[in-house]
Amino acid sequence: MIHNANQIAAFFAAYPREEAVASVEDHLRKFWEPRMRRQLVEYVAGGGDGLHDLAIAATQRLAT
Repeated sequence: MIHNANQIAAFFAAYPREEAVASVEDHLRKFWEPRMRRQLVEYVAGGGDGLHDLAIAATQRLAT
């Protein structure tokens, strides 16, 4: 999960930050199952160790 989220974030890292965060969030919403997104949200709530900052920001948006 962490590895996959980081790969997605790394792909969008060259984009302007706001666009990158929105793109990571969009990818997670479209292609990850709800339980995978829930796991990621819980992981970020617990600190998100090892996650790319774009993945953390996108996951925080998923949580709202």
